[in-house]
Amino acid sequence: MEEMLKRMTVDDAVQYQLFLISHESEGPEQHREVLQQYIERILTRFAPVLVFYIWQNQPFNLKYKPAKGNIPAHIGGLTKFGDNIEDEWFIVYLIQQITTEFPELAARVDDNDGEFLLIEAADFLPKWMKPENSTNRVFFLHGELCIISMPKSPEEEPWLPAMNPKIPQALMLLSAHPEHFVAAKSIRTAVNKRITGYPEKIQASLHQAHCYVPAGIAAVLRQHPTLVAAAVQAFYLRDLIDLQACRIFKTFSPETRIMTSVTFTKCLYAQLMQQNFVPDRRSGYTLPSRSHTQYKSHELGMKLAHGFEILCSKCSPVSPDSKKHVLNTPLWADFLNSLKKNNYFKGEVEGSAKYLEQLHMAENYFQQSVFKPESSVSMSPGEEILTLLQTISFDLEEFEREAASLPPEDDDSWLEISPDALDHILKEASCTSKATLTSTEEEQKYDLTEVTESMKAFISKVSTHEGAEMPWTLAEACVTFDVDSFTNGLDRILGEIEEEEFEFLDSDEDLDTEAHNQGETALPNETVGSLRSYMNEMDCELAHTNIGKSFTTQKKVVCFSAKTHLSQDTDSDLDDSGAGDADAAPLDVDLNLVTNLLESYSAQAGLAGPASNILQSLGVQLPENTDHKHTNS
Repeated sequence: MEEMLKRMTVDDAVQYQLFLISHESEGPEQHREVLQQYIERILTRFAPVLVFYIWQNQPFNLKYKPAKGNIPAHIGGLTKFGDNIEDEWFIVYLIQQITTEFPELAARVDDNDGEFLLIEAADFLPKWMKPENSTNRVFFLHGELCIISMPKSPEEEPWLPAMNPKIPQALMLLSAHPEHFVAAKSIRTAVNKRITGYPEKIQASLHQAHCYVPAGIAAVLRQHPTLVAAAVQAFYLRDLIDLQACRIFKTFSPETRIMTSVTFTKCLYAQLMQQNFVPDRRSGYTLPSRSHTQYKSHELGMKLAHGFEILCSKCSPVSPDSKKHVLNTPLWADFLNSLKKNNYFKGEVEGSAKYLEQLHMAENYFQQSVFKPESSVSMSPGEEILTLLQTISFDLEEFEREAASLPPEDDDSWLEISPDALDHILKEASCTSKATLTSTEEEQKYDLTEVTESMKAFISKVSTHEGAEMPWTLAEACVTFDVDSFTNGLDRILGEIEEEEFEFLDSDEDLDTEAHNQGETALPNETVGSLRSYMNEMDCELAHTNIGKSFTTQKKVVCFSAKTHLSQDTDSDLDDSGAGDADAAPLDVDLNLVTNLLESYSAQAGLAGPASNILQSLGVQLPENTDHKHTNS
């Protein structure tokens, strides 16, 4: 059942579940009341952060989920984050903080990729952990990431689940042994790296820009600034039917346009900026020339107005009396008092313009997230906009006066990324902990033996049907390789092979040719020679070719081929080219390896390629090729 639910997970959506790890055996109704109280406490506690957050598609939401199959009753939610992956990681931060504030709750988080927290820490997971055995093993408890491990053997730790545990079993284990399942520090660090900086990080993800929009849009965004996301999405995903509603603007006439400051997320701002769009001439929206100083503000406002108009064209206004009813409940009074205790209004005088703006935002958040009767149906963004236009009043002249003293808009140079900035981002995201050497002295101290040692360590690893295993991880300071042991083992293998006769079953044509060259009849079962002599003979033949000359060798030694020993009684030369008695030298394997890798790395010209990919996977970061720069200069 759980696997079926996983397959039904919505794309670009994160799912979260909160369970009580220990509770008294009360009835279903009492358990439901307890969980409902937790929902209200959680949403109230984190309201100061959630009220101002601009979600890409859907907000963070919590609902009571009754027991179903092997999943007990719990608090659950699902959020479509769309193109803004930061929404998903902000929810991970929220879940971590919730389990910190409410230690009796354990939480699971996953998306359509499955246990994406494990994917983030893939370089540090224990070897036993695979996608097929990680179900219901990853939880947040007491603010820490926990992994329910498998038993090392059936006799040792028999209380650990060998198969994927069910949710009740996992909760019992977490309740009984919470400290036993805390994930390794390297795994927790990898996950915490993505959520470090919240909630301050929210401000860095925002972008303020000047927009030339109808006054009605400015008034709506003043009370409900998060509606900008729905408007941008409506414009970004528009179709021909949507644009029919924008031929003549019924709700947001262009004659009332004023300049105002609008807060976007960087993702929303980029979506609005990167789309080319020419408005219908019948709409009344015209743009100045591109050389105009306020062209960007006019273009942004035009696109935003189309998004708002599309939203309103699909719905009708809702009676504002329903909102008044919600605000007359005792729950709202408790919610408002909690906001004041958590310094939600940040010292604003009650009744001031700023205070009222924040109060309206809190009312909208309370109605949408906290107070949700089962019989109620949440309003669509278009219905919210039309309802707000019925209840708010605005002065066009006041907007025009405010437009003369708008705060400066944010620099949007982050939209254009330079090659150097891209390299910096890729280096930060790569799995390497070694800094790039920049100075000449540091480059001179760079030890190229690290390349050969890492490659030898990689070759010495035993691969399986799942692929080759990289010997280097972030947790290892360096790669260790026992050269003597490797050499002795290789000699033993070659020695055993030499003791056995190496036979070649050739075709009749090959046998006739070999018999003619050697002046004797060759039988299929006749021994040709040992493996070592056969390889030496090939080395001698290759020594005088372009391939042989392309390798760097060590000191010269005399090379005797296998044919020399087999035909000592003959006076004829074994090879007319002189390869049989030519001087040959053993290859310098390490030097050839480094040379070829460096030549391949240099040919990449700073781009991704086989050499850099192999070396980075082995934990080797080569210094920049400054010789090439000096040559060009």
